Amino acid sequence: MPFRLTRRAWMTGAGAAALAATAYGTAHTTVRTSPPTRRAATGFPDGFRWGTATSSYQVEGATQVDGRGPSIWDTFAREPGRIRDGSSGETSVDHYHRYKEDVALMKWMGAQTYRFSIAWPRVFPDGRGKANPKGFDFYDRLVDELLAAGIEPFATLYHWDLPQTLQERGGWESRDTAEAFGDYASRVASKLTDRVRQVFTINEMQTFVEQGHRSGVFAPGLKLDGARLNQVRHHAVLAHGLAVQAVRASGRRGTRVGPAENIATAVPAIETVENIRAAELATRELNAPYLTVMMEGRYTDAYLAAAGADAPRFTPQDLKTISSKVDFVGLNVYAPSKYVLASEAAPGFVEVPLQASHPHMASPWLTLGPEVLYWAPRHAANLWKVKDIFITENGASATDEPATDGTVYDVDRVMYLRNCLMHLQRATDAGVPVRGYFLWSLLDNFEWADGYATRFGIVHVDYATQKRTPKLSASFYREVIARNAPA
Repeated sequence: MPFRLTRRAWMTGAGAAALAATAYGTAHTTVRTSPPTRRAATGFPDGFRWGTATSSYQVEGATQVDGRGPSIWDTFAREPGRIRDGSSGETSVDHYHRYKEDVALMKWMGAQTYRFSIAWPRVFPDGRGKANPKGFDFYDRLVDELLAAGIEPFATLYHWDLPQTLQERGGWESRDTAEAFGDYASRVASKLTDRVRQVFTINEMQTFVEQGHRSGVFAPGLKLDGARLNQVRHHAVLAHGLAVQAVRASGRRGTRVGPAENIATAVPAIETVENIRAAELATRELNAPYLTVMMEGRYTDAYLAAAGADAPRFTPQDLKTISSKVDFVGLNVYAPSKYVLASEAAPGFVEVPLQASHPHMASPWLTLGPEVLYWAPRHAANLWKVKDIFITENGASATDEPATDGTVYDVDRVMYLRNCLMHLQRATDAGVPVRGYFLWSLLDNFEWADGYATRFGIVHVDYATQKRTPKLSASFYREVIARNAPA
């Protein structure tokens, strides 16, 4: 779901000073430092996949139906003051009962793929142990409906709705949760990969860890000290690695697996060779506890130096597991994390502060910088030699007030999407291996701590009646898919 961390999540205070004094890590791979030559092109590559995305707690509703157990978000939403409008995902947009209508909307717009998440407490109410057959039945029905419509299902194993029972046993502070996630991944893979051949492990580790365990604005609402927070970070990436191994062991032959992470992206303020390299250095460090360790199998020297005595506890086997080979990398990309210039002093880059006039969408954190759709996949490809990249989320909040004729003329969202897609096409023109794009989101839905006060959907939902109405942006996206090019 949307990425709200726009600054270096792991580096503050003394940590920043430690990084400034630490040279660039030795594990950095060779990168292309000159801007690529752009070839003339009329659209995206043949075979490029277009889709939409949602997550279980945000759209399914039916939180007390058919044996589903409680999640940390059910608990969090009941605590006064946690959700902006006092709401919860108990009903949301009732995708659990209206999935056929929603699949028909995808088919109307020409979507070729759909990324959904499996609610861990729906299929394993206690997190481990006995499965809930009725929970799996829902995903069987959804997958079959997608395939009948000619839409390929991409499943995400975890999009933040941890079973409450596991939270009561320590949650992500406990290594047992990472191991439980591996067991859960194994059983889901054995059940669904006869039809679901593309599996994402965890959605946005950086967001659910930092906002749920550092700032406390997301479930489970904790504000941990440095050592405990770093251990949560480690358990999250360990869970990813264990899930990769589980899907390999239990999934059907040909099943592909990888993460869906909100890459924190540094953009060169001016495109020069020096500034581009500085942006790559910054991007590697911005993602040190997450994508970087997953792709390199080691924590960067700067990250460990900044953590000092609070560094996570880990073993060499942990790092081997965390860096288990993936088939693709999903990148959730909304806005740049920072703009940088090259510096002769360590660590090789300096941040350029944004001015107060910098434009943004309806969500203040969503600053406009569509060029990030070029730089994020390019940095990932250059830094970690990724061969297959999906943009697993990109979208925008907008005002979304229906006009007198009932239509939402969300031209602001169309402008945002068009500009992002133009920069993404620049990336594919340059040979960056982006294979597909999932627009966030298909439907207006429960937007975490904002409740229903913020809308990201390209289909408007009247929350009182559950009526679905495609917005102007849905027609725009339909045209993009038909052309295989920005419209």
